[in-house]
Amino acid sequence: MSTETRYPKKTSASLRLFCVLLTVLILFLLLTPTAFAKTYVITDGERVITYTTFATDPAVVLDEAGMELDGGDTYTTQSGDVIAIRRGMEILLSYRGEATHVTSFGETVGELLARLDLDVSGQDILSQSLDTPVYDGMELRIDHIVTRQESYTATIPHETTLCTDASLPQGIQEVLIEGRDGELLHTASVTYRNGKEIRREVLTETQTIAPITEIIAQGTGEPRPDDSTDMPIIEDGYIRMPSGEILTYYKTDYVTATGYTHTDAGCDMITATGTTVHHGTVAVDPRFIPYGTRMLIVSHDGERYYGIATAEDCGGAIKRDKMDLYFPTYEECIEFGRRRCTIYFLG
Repeated sequence: MSTETRYPKKTSASLRLFCVLLTVLILFLLLTPTAFAKTYVITDGERVITYTTFATDPAVVLDEAGMELDGGDTYTTQSGDVIAIRRGMEILLSYRGEATHVTSFGETVGELLARLDLDVSGQDILSQSLDTPVYDGMELRIDHIVTRQESYTATIPHETTLCTDASLPQGIQEVLIEGRDGELLHTASVTYRNGKEIRREVLTETQTIAPITEIIAQGTGEPRPDDSTDMPIIEDGYIRMPSGEILTYYKTDYVTATGYTHTDAGCDMITATGTTVHHGTVAVDPRFIPYGTRMLIVSHDGERYYGIATAEDCGGAIKRDKMDLYFPTYEECIEFGRRRCTIYFLG
C-alpha cells in the first residue's frame, strides 16, 4: 500500500509569491546601478567621448575618464552633462617692446588682445591679423610706430689757423683770435619703434651761429735769452728740449687747462689708472685723449711751460678739450689758474 503526501493549497500559493518577490528583488538589484548613474558627453577638440559614472564633480568625471589636463588647460560645462575641455595654447607675445608668454584657449588674435586688455591703435603694426586664430607656439608681435618732426641743434666745430710771427720767440704761441664753435639748427622727421629711434631724416638745416676760426701766431724769432735753458724749441715735427734731447710729435691740439692737486675735494695720491700723482700727471677726458698718451704742454701766451706729461687721470668735470695739470701744492694751482694751452702729441 503506497503513501502520498499532500500539501495544502495555501502553502503552494505562498511559495509562488515568494519566488515572484525574489525575482523582483534580483531585477531591482541588477537595474539599480544604471538607474542612478549619469552619462556625460566629453569634447576635447574634435574628439568626443561618452562616459557613465556615479560622480557629479566634472573634475572627477574627467579624471575617471582618463582625460588628463595640463597646467594651462581648463574646461566648461553645459546642461550639466556636457563637459568641454579647453586646451591651453602657449603664445609668445611681444607687445610694444615687452615680451611675455601668455596662455590662450582657442580664440582669435583680436579676442586674445581684448581679453588681456591690450590696446591696438592705427600706429601699431601686427605680425598677425586680428581675425587670425591663435595656435600653440605662435609668436605674436605688436610694434608701436610713431613718426614726428623734431628740432635740435648741433655744433659746428671751429677751425684753427696757424700763422708765423717773427716778433715772437721760437716755441711761443699767441692766440690772436679766440675760436668759437658755431651752431646748426636741424629739423628732422624721426621714427620710433616701441620708443626707440629707428630712422631720422633731416628736412632742413639752418646755421644760427657762425663758427669763428681761431688764429694762433707761432713764434719764429730768436729765443729769449732767459728762455734758452728753460723753454724747448719747437719746429715742424720736432722739439729740441733744453737738455739737447730731440723729440718728435705727430700732431698738435688746443685745450683749456687748469691746475689741480691731491688735496682737492675728491682727489688723492692715486690716479684713475692706478699710478701715483706727480708733476707730469694730467687728467683728461679719455674719449678725447686716451690714457697713456704722452704730450708736451705749453701755454699759448708762452708764459708757462708745463713740460712733458702723461694722460693718467680723469675727472667728472673734464670733458673733451678740458684738461687738469697736476701741481704738488695748492698755491701752484692758483698761480697757474686757467690757461689756453697747446699740446704736442709725442711720437
